[in-house]
Amino acid sequence: MYLVKNIFSASMVLLLVALVSCSKNPGSPEGDLPELVDPFAQNERLGRGINLGNALEAPNEGDWGVVLKSEYFDLIRQAGFQSVRIPIRWSAHTTANPPYAIDSRFMSRVDWAINQALSRDLLVMINIHHYEEIMQDASSQKARFLAIWQKLATHYQDYPSGLLFEILNEPNNSLSPQLWNEFLADAIAVIRDSNPNRTLVVGTANWGGIPGVRDLVLPEDNNLIVTVHYYNPFFFTHQGAEWVDGSNAWLGTTWSGTPAEQQVVMQDFFEAIAWASNNQVPLNLGEFGAYSKADMDSRAKWTSFVARQAESSGMSWHYWEFISGFGAYDGSANNWNEPLLRALIPETAKHSVAKN
Repeated sequence: MYLVKNIFSASMVLLLVALVSCSKNPGSPEGDLPELVDPFAQNERLGRGINLGNALEAPNEGDWGVVLKSEYFDLIRQAGFQSVRIPIRWSAHTTANPPYAIDSRFMSRVDWAINQALSRDLLVMINIHHYEEIMQDASSQKARFLAIWQKLATHYQDYPSGLLFEILNEPNNSLSPQLWNEFLADAIAVIRDSNPNRTLVVGTANWGGIPGVRDLVLPEDNNLIVTVHYYNPFFFTHQGAEWVDGSNAWLGTTWSGTPAEQQVVMQDFFEAIAWASNNQVPLNLGEFGAYSKADMDSRAKWTSFVARQAESSGMSWHYWEFISGFGAYDGSANNWNEPLLRALIPETAKHSVAKN
């Protein structure tokens, strides 16, 4: 089943919004101000992407072994990727009490990363990632959550349409599906005050998985993309993962791409695709990947099948992730993990680009 574009939404591609007397924020990139865009066209532009994980989502950049470098954006673009998703732990750099100020140095660092992507014609999706406090006690964090988005939306309001906002990564725990529907609607309303035409990305509750679409209620908005994450079978993709209790027992699990294994993936995707078609929204696969403790042959087969399945279903995707435990790029060898790159972007993988 393929996603069907809403005729009304498709007509919006022809519209331009006149923005008069708008001054750019300090540090914002040169270029056209955000125009009214069709989310299906935006999703196509996102295309094949990769997560810059374990960097700005750490408590502090570098805590988890990854510091972003300008050459990473060159490598990503030259390999054939079309976009990056940048997970960001804003909560670690925002005061706990009103007025919920965001550290200016951290904001400048995020600006740098966004501009690095945009300057290389990479679309960029930023989010709120690892907001642990809101997962533990959602109600007490709602004002802070909305304040963060108000500040981010104002700061980035003049950035071009190649910058997308993802509302929150993997809502879970106290942020129930019902509460998440309320929070996301309120956040979108806050963002729309300053960004009426920005494409926004909405994930699902219960850790962002495909089953979460069953409880997702979207507000009335004509520029949304829905994102889901996929790590099934979990005992394969997370074998030996140090943060998952009992995962060492799964070591040695393989994925051969048998008809039965493929059928599970296709059935999982079918639920998301059917829901998106019924709701007339495009789909993004925001995270998928298999941890490095799995054998490379299985990782490459699984990654390739999931990526092709997403593409055949009209999804954009972002592999998890660039240069850490799931990494498609080997930082120690200064080269791509060729089987993973070939699995993700078959037509360009043979042109592997080493870091200069």
